[in-house]
Amino acid sequence: MTPVVFPPTPPSPTLKGPDDTALREAAVAFEASFLAEMLNAAGLGKTRMSFGGGTGEDQFASFLVQEQATQMARAGGIGLAESIFQALKARDDG
Repeated sequence: MTPVVFPPTPPSPTLKGPDDTALREAAVAFEASFLAEMLNAAGLGKTRMSFGGGTGEDQFASFLVQEQATQMARAGGIGLAESIFQALKARDDG
């Protein structure tokens, strides 16, 4: 199976400095955590009975799910990071 590689999130035109970059990265990290929880709830990363990778597979499956969620968030995800970023940016500017 070929892994899916997502391009990095393009910088937003509203970025004004390093604080905005850090804020955006925090928003993307939050969305990635949310997506990881959603993927876990959907059963992604659970051991399939047909191959049975054992305890090693079970222990490292969470890392795979987290990385998949991070790549999804960096590729635009579900828009949660952008909403959080804009809300926090408006709060800081106001």
